[in-house]
Amino acid sequence: SSILAGKSFVLTGTLEHMTRQQATELIEKHGGSCTASVSKKTAYVVAGAAAGSKRIKAEQLGIPVLSEADLLSLLEQK
Repeated sequence: SSILAGKSFVLTGTLEHMTRQQATELIEKHGGSCTASVSKKTAYVVAGAAAGSKRIKAEQLGIPVLSEADLLSLLEQK
């Protein structure tokens, strides 16, 4: 699907049910992209356990912070 087309994601912290690589592949499979750093162009930050400065920067910029479950729910909306 292309449900995430044009959306940029940043992954931070330790995800509970998948590795960051698996999450990246899942996001890309649905048309999104992953970057290493948070910027104004970032659509979402996916934060796992022990998320640090990237989560803080996202909150300061007003970028939505998703949990792993939130990401999966977003992908289920078609």
